[in-house]
Amino acid sequence: MTSPTPAPPTSPDAPWSVAVVSEKVRGWIARLGDVWVEGQVVQFRQRPGAWMQYLTLRDVDEKVSVTVSVQTSVLQASTATVEEGARVVVHAKPDFFKGNGSFSLRAAEIRPVGVGELLARIEHLRRVLAAEGLFDESRKVRLPFLPHVVGLVTGRNSDAKHDVMKNAQARWPQVRFEVREVAVQGTSAVREVKAAIAELDALPEVEVIVVARGGGALEDLLPFSDESLVRAAAACRTPLVSAIGHEQDAPLLDLVADLRASTPTDAAKRVVPDVAEERRRVDQARATMRHAVRARVDREQHGLDSVRSRPVLARPQSMVESRERDIAYRVTHARHVLNAALLTASGEVGRLEAQVRALSPASTLERGYAVVQRADGHVVRSPDDAGPGTAVRLRLARGELDATVGDGA
Repeated sequence: MTSPTPAPPTSPDAPWSVAVVSEKVRGWIARLGDVWVEGQVVQFRQRPGAWMQYLTLRDVDEKVSVTVSVQTSVLQASTATVEEGARVVVHAKPDFFKGNGSFSLRAAEIRPVGVGELLARIEHLRRVLAAEGLFDESRKVRLPFLPHVVGLVTGRNSDAKHDVMKNAQARWPQVRFEVREVAVQGTSAVREVKAAIAELDALPEVEVIVVARGGGALEDLLPFSDESLVRAAAACRTPLVSAIGHEQDAPLLDLVADLRASTPTDAAKRVVPDVAEERRRVDQARATMRHAVRARVDREQHGLDSVRSRPVLARPQSMVESRERDIAYRVTHARHVLNAALLTASGEVGRLEAQVRALSPASTLERGYAVVQRADGHVVRSPDDAGPGTAVRLRLARGELDATVGDGA
């Protein structure tokens, strides 16, 4: 292949011609060589009898497409089923047609993107995102118990939309929905779902977002394992529920969502409570509380009746009367004891008086004895105590006598 003819530098006075520009672009593209390109077939119409077929291949993430030309014989020998929506890998040579300035690919081989390869890619992405912590339970937030407004991202007039809204409103009729109908498969699905999530996340009245889609083949659910969509869901501040496909389907969106619902119907049951069930619970709670209060009142009433039935409360004055009788008894008993003690003491005094009287010198004097005392008051007990001529005094029972001790001879 010859390289394009060099052209002089351009200027307003010496511009390149369209042909020169086209030739240079064609040369630059030609130097790219053969490439393998992956994309999704979005437009293809078989042309019977033609030796060349044309299809449009679109990027799986971005809104970028390119025309692919392929010989009919190559297409027939291909192992891929080329139809709209198919995901394929094309071995092609980039080409630029100078006639109308269009870019295209000339395919030499078309291969299908196998399910095993898609699953391997998803698994690799899952490990990468898990290592970043996007699936950690600590990141997930609890759903509000009773959201007033639910954001719903779903397909246009899809069964998933009707399932979520019908079942949610049957459980809680007052719930309102902010619905965003988007493409849920195909090349525009990722972009539209991301935009819908961002739009609902920006609405302050939306308290929970549900992304719902019915079941489908692995290829149909690929947008919900797209890295950019998963990261957008992780960045969503509003609690997000993933309800994609059926129980066995497991797109990566399920892992990053705050709650994974097995089906759209299950999502409706998880985001709003059942009003009938809640009423039953309220009635049951009220009955339980009523029973507990009644039991407590009955127990306290029984205790009060038991206390009131006691004699001291049934006839309060009986307690005073009992104490009165006790005091009267004790006073009477004290009087008896005191009288007895006084009688005993009186008898003892009389006995002691008689004993004292019996032992008194006056009693001896009454019997005719006398007490002889000297003038100094000393009692004369022997003749030696008063010699002859000593003046003495004789103390009798009644009165005294003065005498002088005579000579005993």
